Amino acid sequence: MNPGFRNEIDITVWLAKDTIADVAILPRSRLPLTRLFAGKPVSSLLSVLPRLFSLCSVAHQVAFLGAVEAARGEDCPPETMHRRVTAVVAERLAELFRGLFVGQLTLDGASAAAVRAMMQATAVLGDLLGEGGQVSARCEAVWRIKAVLAALGIAGEGEALTPGSALAAHFSSFDGHALLQPVVEHSFLSVADDLDVIMRLLADGASFSDAPDLHGRIPETGVWARRVRRQPVLPPSAGPAERLKARIAEVTRLCSWLETGDAALEDGVIESYRLGAGRGAAAVECARGRLYHVVESDDEDRTVRFESLAPTEWNFHARGPLVRSLQGSAPAAGRQGQDAVRALVGSFDPCVGFNLSFHEVGHA
Repeated sequence: MNPGFRNEIDITVWLAKDTIADVAILPRSRLPLTRLFAGKPVSSLLSVLPRLFSLCSVAHQVAFLGAVEAARGEDCPPETMHRRVTAVVAERLAELFRGLFVGQLTLDGASAAAVRAMMQATAVLGDLLGEGGQVSARCEAVWRIKAVLAALGIAGEGEALTPGSALAAHFSSFDGHALLQPVVEHSFLSVADDLDVIMRLLADGASFSDAPDLHGRIPETGVWARRVRRQPVLPPSAGPAERLKARIAEVTRLCSWLETGDAALEDGVIESYRLGAGRGAAAVECARGRLYHVVESDDEDRTVRFESLAPTEWNFHARGPLVRSLQGSAPAAGRQGQDAVRALVGSFDPCVGFNLSFHEVGHA
């Protein structure tokens, strides 16, 4: 790998006495997709995507398929679309679940086994993306998922946790006074922004996808954005505890959807856009937010251009939602305040690792 390639996000928090004066973000490096794949058959890219995007690989495959079909002027049959939505929802559930447990909690043997069982069950549902996916396995997989959730403390609908569970204990550890956040105005990415985002990707390519903005607006995307769209009246601040509650509520909601197959999940889970001959785009609502692919091909179905924009680039933008949530906040002194800041950063769930450091203003 190129030694200059960075697959982590560096976050520096600048403190002025007891207040966060500024936040500096050095983003990850991104792969030059057009340069890597120009001239290659479009169909050959599909098998490569899971190796390029290890997290949310199903969402990337679905976005790519949607963009390619739009470029070719093809319509996706309803049964195929439903299979894709099911696979995306299953992967979203697995990724949200991973964010709750992996790296967050110290699990005993039984809990660790339950986490593995969850990943296996969601993988079964993810296999429905393939043409040979066995839909008959769906009920058994969903039953296993519900059993695992109940064992780990998530039972029933909403945000309620089983008293005494590891997750309930983790939630009770949050101290609302460890990070006092100011009330700030936020905006949220939605399906209504799709065409604006896509046209900017076509016009500016990597310079836009590396640091996206919509006419100066850098909206948040992901769990909290979806929560706000469903329930506009929310607490004025979105700290780690509120974001954890939103994640738990979405986990239970997705599990219920997988059980019933109800089409009314949310708007814009998968959207495709034909942009003219040989050009197409798609947007997929994955675990971390809205993912975009734009594909352009020539008359021989070879790749001319391939652009991708992931949710992390919005949420961890140098002037984006995380920075707005931290600036002006007052963390508690010492390790307690630093842990609260780290919890907030983790609640934005980047698709790569992050390094967090603290410095006093006026000190290098």
